[in-house]
Amino acid sequence: MKKLRESWCTQKTISLLSPLGKIQVSGCENGVHTIRILMDVAPAERSCAGPLSCCVVDDSPSETSPELQCCVQWLQAYFSSPRTIGTLPLPALHHPALQGDAFTSRVLHTLLRDVKLGETVSYKRLAEMAGNPRAVRAVGGAMRRNPVPLLIPCHRVLPSSGQSGAYMGGKGNHLKQWLLTHESQ
Repeated sequence: MKKLRESWCTQKTISLLSPLGKIQVSGCENGVHTIRILMDVAPAERSCAGPLSCCVVDDSPSETSPELQCCVQWLQAYFSSPRTIGTLPLPALHHPALQGDAFTSRVLHTLLRDVKLGETVSYKRLAEMAGNPRAVRAVGGAMRRNPVPLLIPCHRVLPSSGQSGAYMGGKGNHLKQWLLTHESQ
């Protein structure tokens, strides 16, 4: 069923160069489907010459939806000055995992709505906030399945120990730490 719903959309992909490396944003006229962070360099190895060079379009289809353009603007603002994103509209999200009332969808929407820039939350607390205090492991699964990292800030979810914990399947732990530091400035 998931593939069937996605197949109704004509998706386009925009590639961006960011402090995290290359980011691919895919979506349709209804909203953003996925954000993929392709780790080609460590964040510390990429620097910004100025606010506008922190996140630039690398490759774009000739025509893009307003929602994809909104996502690009949001990401550019996030990387140049994270505090400004509160003044921007969030692009519509159109991935099947974000639709309906499944627990994963509830967790991701709770995280998006309730954990603000510069804040963190534990997996346990997020499970409580989503209505099932015993579903700590399921929250971890929801973070792994987050189709739109950065927009839905799974990097803000930490183990109860307060350590940074895993990000992007354990391959992007340095990215998680970079994002948390970037948001606290």
